[in-house]
Amino acid sequence: MSIESETMRVIEVRSNSIHDLKITEQPIPRPGRGEVLIRVRAASLNYRDLVIVKGTYSSGIKYPLVPLSDCCGEIVEVGAGVTRFELGERVIPTLIQGWLSGTFVGKRRMLGWPLPGVLQDYVVVPAEDAVAAPLSLSDAEAATLPIAAVTAWMALVETGAKAGEWVLVEGTGGVALFGLQLAKAMGARVAIITSSDEKAQRALALGADHAINYRTRADWDNAVLEATAGRGVNVVVETVGSTIPRALSAMASGGRAAIVGFLGSTETSLNIVPFLEKMVSVRGIACGPRDQFEAMNAAIDACGIKPVVGAVFPMERAAEAFALMERGGHFGKIVIEM
Repeated sequence: MSIESETMRVIEVRSNSIHDLKITEQPIPRPGRGEVLIRVRAASLNYRDLVIVKGTYSSGIKYPLVPLSDCCGEIVEVGAGVTRFELGERVIPTLIQGWLSGTFVGKRRMLGWPLPGVLQDYVVVPAEDAVAAPLSLSDAEAATLPIAAVTAWMALVETGAKAGEWVLVEGTGGVALFGLQLAKAMGARVAIITSSDEKAQRALALGADHAINYRTRADWDNAVLEATAGRGVNVVVETVGSTIPRALSAMASGGRAAIVGFLGSTETSLNIVPFLEKMVSVRGIACGPRDQFEAMNAAIDACGIKPVVGAVFPMERAAEAFALMERGGHFGKIVIEM
């Protein structure tokens, strides 16, 4: 593999606005010992990226910054001592650098913030903080995996989702759709709530067993209970935050909930009595370690899972990609090709 020039395009956010993105020319970095240089081919957006760019993710955000954490590309240069990968291999960096296995302990070093992001032609990462891309996926598809897919995978693994159980997935964003696809691959039955009949039909086409439009069925928890013959769901993949009370109402006794996001709110009011009566457990999920990423990739190849890519933009139109994320209403992942 060859490096195409001495400089690369880098998109920087200059202030807390999705409209203040600028393409700059910067020198291509070189990998040090134990590092690899990746020619980025595609990157994808997550809700986290939007709130980082807008400055609401953390009070310590400083500009300019390079956004995005998820990408896929091929290795074009390796540093001394690297044996994990070879030139030309397609790889995906992990979100949280240094988290190889087990429960994470320590300060999180995450791409996109506080570490520089991947919305640039080349990135350097430690070889140990990358995984081989699934052979069955394109660069654009593989770029959607690091946050959304790994988070959904961990939600199902950590709650012990089993074949034959019911899983409730909220929404049709990246984590939700991966939750649907991965749960079906595990043999579970899936109920999904979404904002329109059109999205409900698309979710059914992806394999959902039951889809509910929460705009026309405000008591969607009762609809979930009806779909499960009154038993409730065994697992909830909670992406909204503020919907926890209603999700709890839809859970079976002994159910397990994984809280993976805060699309609605970071705060909610809870009555703890239903937790006691139903004996449910709740677990927070903050993405996952490298070994689980690799296990998930093996499952993706083995099961033929294809990420849902809802929109693709060239690098020059990155601001439009962020605008679409901000508006919402998209179905699947938003990708920027380099």
